[in-house]
Amino acid sequence: MFELRLLCPEERVEALSDALEALDALSVSVEDADAQTPAERALFGEPGMPAPKDGWQRSRILALFPDENAAQDAARLLAVQDFFEGCAVLEVAAVADQDWVRLTQSQFAPVDITPEFWIVPTWHEPPASAKLVIRLDPGLAFGTGTHPTTRMCLRWIARNPPAGQRVLDYGCGSGILAIGAAKHGAARVDAVDIDTAAVQSTRDNAAANGVVLEAGLPDRAQGKYRTVLANILATPLKVLAPLLCAHVEAGGHLVLAGILERQAGELKAAYAPYCALEVSDTEDGWILMTARL
Repeated sequence: MFELRLLCPEERVEALSDALEALDALSVSVEDADAQTPAERALFGEPGMPAPKDGWQRSRILALFPDENAAQDAARLLAVQDFFEGCAVLEVAAVADQDWVRLTQSQFAPVDITPEFWIVPTWHEPPASAKLVIRLDPGLAFGTGTHPTTRMCLRWIARNPPAGQRVLDYGCGSGILAIGAAKHGAARVDAVDIDTAAVQSTRDNAAANGVVLEAGLPDRAQGKYRTVLANILATPLKVLAPLLCAHVEAGGHLVLAGILERQAGELKAAYAPYCALEVSDTEDGWILMTARL
């Protein structure tokens, strides 16, 4: 395979990326051309959401093609386009053959939630210390255990086992929180999401982990729950405040994640009419907020 490497300003990233896809590039990725220099600039996005910009002030675009001719043809076609102004072809270079499956798998190692509770991809053996394991591979739905928001929710579950409880996972993604609740003894777990792919992912992952839960669209959430979990994003969490709180039974727990430290005040204000949210965990700039209703 061959890689076409381009340099372009931020405002040309989207047009070039679209053009490369139209030219049948096998993959297109964007990097900061100033990475590891004083001019490097980070782009941060919230989980499950795109970065706030398409690229950096000086972006390097890498497009993979099956052979050298395809890469060279793409370079020639792009160079004569109006939208290529201010851009440059850096090079066309051969890419060494690799076992891409193994390379991808190597990026996902077992994740410890507690010393005894681990998230383990299927191609790894559980650590010797693991007494409770969730088997989960990367997929389309958010939630592999690697993000701080997911880890904090699972830590909360491990510290507050919902044994015998009715639990709701609202915005279930991969189903990892619902599975974690089931493995910690929940009597019934309802997992809901607006994305049908997430619902199917949750069902598949639950079956792979040998747990029973009910997964479906949000209207499946019915009645009161002892524990309500929602690892989404700050904005939808604010909108959902009355709905989520209405699902928590008296004396029950509300557990919210997907919140940046700077957003704590916004969430407290949004939930103030219903409960008193507090920060109960923090990791890498993210927080877990909980309340007892």
